[in-house]
Amino acid sequence: MYKPFDLTGHGSVITGGNGGIGYGMARALLASGASVAIWGSRPEKTENARAALAKECGDAKRVHAFVCDVGDEAQVESSFAASVAALGRVDSCFANAGIGGKGKTVLDMTLEEFRRIQRINVEGVFLTFRAAARHMAEHGQGGSLVATASTAAVEGAARNSHYGASKGAVTAYVRALAVELARHRIRVNSILPGWIETEMTEPSFNNDKFAGNVMPRIPMRRWGSIDDFGGIAVYLAGGGAAYTTGEQFIIDGGYTKF
Repeated sequence: MYKPFDLTGHGSVITGGNGGIGYGMARALLASGASVAIWGSRPEKTENARAALAKECGDAKRVHAFVCDVGDEAQVESSFAASVAALGRVDSCFANAGIGGKGKTVLDMTLEEFRRIQRINVEGVFLTFRAAARHMAEHGQGGSLVATASTAAVEGAARNSHYGASKGAVTAYVRALAVELARHRIRVNSILPGWIETEMTEPSFNNDKFAGNVMPRIPMRRWGSIDDFGGIAVYLAGGGAAYTTGEQFIIDGGYTKF
């Protein structure tokens, strides 16, 4: 029987899974039968997310949480090992953790600020995917790696060039890994969110001038929600995407098309 969206027995790691898009992904993966390990850098927020997900899915044994700074190599390695121990095997890994910029022009940007963004948004993806790819290659069953990039990777991100650069790097990295890891049956794809209501975007969305300028450019006339990413997470994790790799999926309500 064809069940491409049934993830029973599937193990998934979601970095930044304690909130925002990552939380929406974790919720959908659990609803489809997967067991998940969410990572977050803030202990209390991460534990609260774990408890909420466990209550929602009704099976606390399928939800695990680990505190991890994805820009720290030792923490990523230890957190991934702990995730494997908890899940038994990791079949999909979502490198979703990321941070935003501080609205600086390149004329005023410091090297420290530029590197702050790259450490999490680029190096964090590298460290997470390296750990996951090693594990998947070793167990020999293949798997799925998914990075959360941004439409800033394909549009000009004025006053946010360091953020745009980080997300552009992620999409290029994904394409390279898709070719490199195919021999191990590991698929690698990226998701490019548009304007999504999260803790990180809240200050912008509460700005009337910003909302007035951006909303008319979104054909669907609404901000995205974290649950808009559940379907793509389940699809890319499971058998329905068995021949899909190296792609970037733009989820933005049509923003980049208008």
